[in-house]
Amino acid sequence: MRHRWAVVATVVLSLAAAAGWAADQGKEKAAEAAALQWLALVDNGRYSDSWSQSSEVFRQAISQEQWVQALQKVRTPLGKLVSRKLSSATHAVNLPGAPEGEYVVLQFTASYENKKGAVETITPMLEKDGAWRVSGYFVK
Repeated sequence: MRHRWAVVATVVLSLAAAAGWAADQGKEKAAEAAALQWLALVDNGRYSDSWSQSSEVFRQAISQEQWVQALQKVRTPLGKLVSRKLSSATHAVNLPGAPEGEYVVLQFTASYENKKGAVETITPMLEKDGAWRVSGYFVK
């Protein structure tokens, strides 16, 4: 009898872990979709719009004018995007220097006209209204 309960407990714990994994996968997919929509704005030179569609945390950290100037210095010299492929997605609730919340850290391998093998890190966060919005973006 004791063995049967151990098996049942193991199955229940496995199902709970699988449900948690599926929930994280769903969040990662939703965050990736939001990130790709946001990246399309940046890719098309719509830097002001990308700032407007970023998270509240992002907009509080940098002014729209500063953001546009930063992207003009960093993204414009890269040229047009040739390709972008997701290389990792990690769900997190605590990130260094960021307020508590739900985040997904996405890394893409990207190729541009003037830079091959760039790495883009973009971090959407789940906002109070239930929407995923970008809270950070870096290109190396």
